[in-house]
Amino acid sequence: MLAVCLTLMARLVRVVNFSQAATGMFGGFVAVWLVSNAGMPVWLATVIGILIGGALSAIIGWIIATWLAEADTSTRSAVTVGPLLLLISLSFILFGNKPQPFRPILAGPAFSVGGVVVSQVTVVTVVLAIVVAVGCRIILAKTSAGTQLRALSERPTTAELLGIPAKLLSVGVWTVTGMISALVVSIVAPSQSNDATSLAMLIVPAAAAALLGGFRRLDLAVVGGLALGILQGLVAQIDQISFVRNFVPFLFIVGFLLWLQRKEVWDASR
Repeated sequence: MLAVCLTLMARLVRVVNFSQAATGMFGGFVAVWLVSNAGMPVWLATVIGILIGGALSAIIGWIIATWLAEADTSTRSAVTVGPLLLLISLSFILFGNKPQPFRPILAGPAFSVGGVVVSQVTVVTVVLAIVVAVGCRIILAKTSAGTQLRALSERPTTAELLGIPAKLLSVGVWTVTGMISALVVSIVAPSQSNDATSLAMLIVPAAAAALLGGFRRLDLAVVGGLALGILQGLVAQIDQISFVRNFVPFLFIVGFLLWLQRKEVWDASR
């Protein structure tokens, strides 16, 4: 899900958003606080957390769309490291540095295959990732808003001169992806290491999955996420190498980037 969001951001607003998971984490932490301290129902607190995640993402997007509209992708992406670190630090100040008591929205197994239990969380997140990827593809291809978004991503200055509301559309993309991130964190946090840093760093495996599609193809982002999950699961079953499970996304990113640069290296060697 996060890889799909990263791919959408890269395609439509020319940003690799390193704060993608952090905005979702902060929205999720607010939801936990509302349940634990205000006695709010889990479903209502989750909805508020999702809205806060979207609002935080929208603020970041508005800042970038206002002051970095003409900047290149690398510069716009680098700026998002600031909100990542800020939200982690702010969560430490407001909520402490210990894991939060997330209440599971989904719990229990869905089914088992060959003795391997597949959880409801896994099923729901995979289905959501596919639905979001297919839905976004349809919207981009079949609707006027999708046409405007594609024009904005390919020729931002020309699109703005033609009267397309560039800033409004950009902020809209940031908002939607921020809400999706908060939803994802709310679903998976109870089964993860759910301290602020661990949840914010979900951006690393998400980036590894999105990298498989070059931050352009939504279908390959979904495939990349599934492939990395399967690979990490397999590594965890082998005692001798299980300790490298959390390093798999980093190794994938480094290996994939080296593979992409192989032609230049080989040409230089010749």
